[in-house]
Amino acid sequence: MSDDAAKPISRFDVPKIDDLPEDIRERIRSVQEKSGFVPNVFLVLAHRPDEFRAFMAYHDALMDKPGGLTKAEREMIVVATSNANQCQYCVIAHGAILRIRAKDPLIADQVAINYRKADITEKQRAMLDFAMKVAFEAYAIGDEDYRTLESHGWGLEDAWDMAAIASFFALSNRMANATAMRPNAEFHSLGR
Repeated sequence: MSDDAAKPISRFDVPKIDDLPEDIRERIRSVQEKSGFVPNVFLVLAHRPDEFRAFMAYHDALMDKPGGLTKAEREMIVVATSNANQCQYCVIAHGAILRIRAKDPLIADQVAINYRKADITEKQRAMLDFAMKVAFEAYAIGDEDYRTLESHGWGLEDAWDMAAIASFFALSNRMANATAMRPNAEFHSLGR
């Protein structure tokens, strides 16, 4: 087994936490206190502080708000679309969050590999079908897609959330891949 700690977490320069603006330092330290480690995404994106702030603000607006989708369902969208985008960082990191939020040690692997066969509800499957269509065929979204969601109990605002999460994480997946962002080893065992 290789020593992941010796490998760089990004192909770009990663700033030292103490050299970052105070608001970013506080955010990173808060996450570190809560989780026991600093997720590499914080360090990699802090390379550009203004973009870090914008990214985190939109992330929080999408992922931490109340609404028709549970926090676990939001993570399902991230895991399914990130796997389709071949984003190792997001599948591993958000897979850990999904396991914790769903209180299910198997769900993230199932959703990442093939959500159509995962132990999820038909309503959640319809949500992921829509999110995947947004991720890869947004040009083809039409009234029928919204009727299908509605037939499963999802509303128009829920569809907006699904689309926004799939779209935001398409950006995140591409940045993670472009920067060669390495997932923290700690994520692998969380929620198992």
